[in-house]
Amino acid sequence: MSSPTPALRTLFCIGINQNFFDATADEAKAVWQAFGRMMNGIAELPGVTVLGNMDDDQSMVGPSTQWPWTCYVLADVPDLATVHAACNLFRTLPVGDGAHKLWKYAKVEARVGRALVVPPSAAATA
Repeated sequence: MSSPTPALRTLFCIGINQNFFDATADEAKAVWQAFGRMMNGIAELPGVTVLGNMDDDQSMVGPSTQWPWTCYVLADVPDLATVHAACNLFRTLPVGDGAHKLWKYAKVEARVGRALVVPPSAAATA
């Protein structure tokens, strides 16, 4: 009998780019709506458990061209195909009338690892 495969602990690092800051008020509102669909879309992927998120928009101003990112989603994901499906939401979700996709305004980078678990024997000697 084999033990179940542990979930991949995945940190989705999301950067907002200059196109969002250059958008009109109506366009920015449409981006936020698409962003909400993306967040829900990640949570609704089969086997995904969203553990939390963090928004850094109050202490970071302007576009995210590299680390530090604007916001993060931490989730347990069943496999790499699902990680890729979550990232693909940026390529496929339409903004507003659909002339542009979400990736015009935001980018994502997924960091994949495993939950850090300190063995009980190590914790007892610490």
